[in-house]
Amino acid sequence: MTIAVKLCSYPGLDDRITIVRAGDEVDSVFVRTEKFNVLIDTLGTPELCQTALNLLGEKARDRPLIVVNSHMDWDHFWGNAAIIGKAPIIAHAAALERLRDLSCLQTLREKADQEARFRSVELVGPDITFSGSTILHGGDLSLELIHTPGHTPDHIAVWIPEIRVCLAVDAVEHPIPEVWSENADDLRLLRSSLLRIRDLNAQFIIPAHGMRSSPSTVDENLAYFETLSDRVGSLNEGQFADPALSRSPGLRLQDFVPLPNGMAAQTIEFYEKCHQTNLRATISAHKD
Repeated sequence: MTIAVKLCSYPGLDDRITIVRAGDEVDSVFVRTEKFNVLIDTLGTPELCQTALNLLGEKARDRPLIVVNSHMDWDHFWGNAAIIGKAPIIAHAAALERLRDLSCLQTLREKADQEARFRSVELVGPDITFSGSTILHGGDLSLELIHTPGHTPDHIAVWIPEIRVCLAVDAVEHPIPEVWSENADDLRLLRSSLLRIRDLNAQFIIPAHGMRSSPSTVDENLAYFETLSDRVGSLNEGQFADPALSRSPGLRLQDFVPLPNGMAAQTIEFYEKCHQTNLRATISAHKD
């Protein structure tokens, strides 16, 4: 499988921000400040990351580079090996726990068996970690790294207040976000993170998937969870145990959000699985 990397933007977005798009797989973001450059996420392989750095060219080399890993999902940090010796890597402290978990290596082995492009991946963790939030002061721009758990325990979003841009990564997603597990606490964390991002009153909210930049996306995500909660609240306990509940009329993914035209079957399947997890987490919350 060949993934094409390109540099792009959104209408009206500050020209100090560049979207680094790896096909339909994921977006990372490159931010230029007076003092340093910042790359938020390194894509899914070292080769993709190196291609991105080559495309960025002198812009990526004319001042010190800092890399931020938003979270330890494979498509966001498996390119870290391309950064060794070039830049420090910053992540939330919870990222180290995920990196040390055996499931991280197991995922790499499984994907390497499926696709040759993952066989060059080396799991490289962050050099610097923090708890809560921290700020990178770049002179003209400051990047606030905000812990926004719920999608994953280690997830961070990036808020740039001077230009009112939030790089929401996977905390916000089109058509729906994915909660970490079927545990009600993870659902509460994700909804709290969505509210925190909404309350920033950003002009641009840029997720890593979905190719959108409108603040309305976070409102749509919150509305999805509200509707999901309302519909689960109308069920009886006998229905909660139905393994096919997510395929019942009124509870299917397409009953909550319109699926974009031309969305690949594999992508629809992925979001249907996300919806199933979100549904089970919502049921858990109602049982509490």
